[in-house]
Amino acid sequence: MTRSHPTRRLTVAQALVEFLAHQYTERDGRRHRLVNACWGIFGHGNVAGIGQALLESGGALPYLQGRNEQAMVHAAVGYARQSDRLSAHAVTTSIGPGATNLVTGAALATVNRLPVLLLPGDTFATRPADPVLQQLEVPYAGDVSVNDALRPVSRYFDRVGRPEALIPAALQAMRVLADPVDTGAVTLALPQDVQAEAYDWPQEFFADRVWRVPRPAPDTDALAEAVRAVRTARRPLLVAGGGVHHSEAEDALRAFADMTGIPVASTQAGKGALRHDHSADVGGIGHTGTATADALAREADLIIGVGTRYTDFTTASATLFAAPDVRFVNLNIAAFDSHKLGAASLVADARSGLEALTAALAGHRVDAAYEQAYGVAKAEWEARVDAAYAAGDEGARPSQTQVLGALDSVVDDTDVIINAAGSLPGDLHKLWRARSRRQYHLEYGYSCMGYELPAAIGVRLAAPDRPVWALVGDGTYLMNPTEIVTAVQEGININLVLLQNHGYASIGGLSQQTGGERFGTDYRFRAKDGTYTGEPLPVDLAANAASLGMHVLRAATVGELRAALTEARGTNRPTCVYVETETADTVPGAPDAQAWWDVPVAETATRPAAVAAREAYDRHAAGRRRHL
Repeated sequence: MTRSHPTRRLTVAQALVEFLAHQYTERDGRRHRLVNACWGIFGHGNVAGIGQALLESGGALPYLQGRNEQAMVHAAVGYARQSDRLSAHAVTTSIGPGATNLVTGAALATVNRLPVLLLPGDTFATRPADPVLQQLEVPYAGDVSVNDALRPVSRYFDRVGRPEALIPAALQAMRVLADPVDTGAVTLALPQDVQAEAYDWPQEFFADRVWRVPRPAPDTDALAEAVRAVRTARRPLLVAGGGVHHSEAEDALRAFADMTGIPVASTQAGKGALRHDHSADVGGIGHTGTATADALAREADLIIGVGTRYTDFTTASATLFAAPDVRFVNLNIAAFDSHKLGAASLVADARSGLEALTAALAGHRVDAAYEQAYGVAKAEWEARVDAAYAAGDEGARPSQTQVLGALDSVVDDTDVIINAAGSLPGDLHKLWRARSRRQYHLEYGYSCMGYELPAAIGVRLAAPDRPVWALVGDGTYLMNPTEIVTAVQEGININLVLLQNHGYASIGGLSQQTGGERFGTDYRFRAKDGTYTGEPLPVDLAANAASLGMHVLRAATVGELRAALTEARGTNRPTCVYVETETADTVPGAPDAQAWWDVPVAETATRPAAVAAREAYDRHAAGRRRHL
């Protein structure tokens, strides 16, 4: 005779919401709610399923109302990053366009290895009517829906075609969300009829479940090999990536740098791993890096990569690490990344790996002359930052770098600076003086226009006591301003710094460098020759932000800007500081790129600009190297 097990009769959607309310992560003895809230826009594919379940739960899984599905994912990603990947948000949508709007956000989450749970509605599993509204018909496959577009951008994907299939699918989803190696976007596609179907669920499915986030230590032999490499290196350089932050390894990195004197450069994701004023911090590395870090990288005989993926911006498209004898030691929790560039692989958590390296290297320090040399170079770069930030005339219109200088003068260690795309990432990586962990929040894995505003909401939800700044150009603002309404509705105090430069400044500059002559990059009226070279468009983005409910401060000069930023930081409501900027090349000391980035140029052309750009491209490309 078999023993009966207690069950609860719930719909699939109700069971999923109840299940999510009992999931936790734990690291270093600290427990966190794994899925802390659910963003949602409702339609016929989820309103009677997940929507009804969220209502029925009585707030067990808090609901957040968004305006755009992609933006909801961005907000969830901002929350997860600020939470060190230990807590995440879910996002639910209807079928059709609501679901496909998730794809860009999902790609961003997966590229950046940040957890988000996607719950798109799907077409009927039972097919009582075929097709239904918004259904994609695929003549060669009856089981395909638009949600299949999420497969390549998800770390885990499942379609829950039967109620009982939710149990293994939900458990696998949590496993991936909590796994520091495999995490990213997780998609559970939910047919709308299955969402509303009832089932007798085993009670233990709803018990509290803790997903422990490990700190794996390095292999003994691999550690010994890494130690030998460091001890024999004369010009080592450590490259800190986002994994340092995700692992909360900043203190361990500082202890390593204090003991060894090895200089530390940072990727966009890793910036702030050391404070800007630490003697070993040499700033950003790669195409958007500092002259100090890039010069060290070119001459280094050992690169110690910690928690980095080595994107082309970091390696200057495989031209930066130029020393003939250069070797690599990569400390990364993911074996996939630790083996890049032919490195000696140290597969481990960033904190435990750095602590093991520091202990094994006890007494080791780089040559004093090496320290002195990079210290002098660091000081010289800081003088260039001062020049870029300086305002010669408080009554003049500010440049973009002077905007950063003004912001630098009003923030402290608690502020968070968010950006993702345009010309700002380059200036920020080179110039921003990061004061604390998680102050510098650059989404540069996917560099997605429209990320900043919703991400600021997510960051503020994760860190309600920290002032949060979304730095946005006009091009990015026009991509995705909708979540201003969400911030106003929820009373989420974020600050938007809105820079009006009348077009795509970053791509305009890139176009000019690659022979495109800024074609199609300015926001202007058409001229008589058919090009967009007429007068600037008469748009008023400040008025637009105000119409969506933001408090708006307009600044026309450097002095007014500094005053507006100070006022915005002291407000208790969503505030926009609007400023029209001059171009960067009007400011003495504004630094250019310190390393190359590979953007192929037309091999044949008749226009002189493209011919000259191709000649420059061929010269740079000759320096590419495969590290084997």
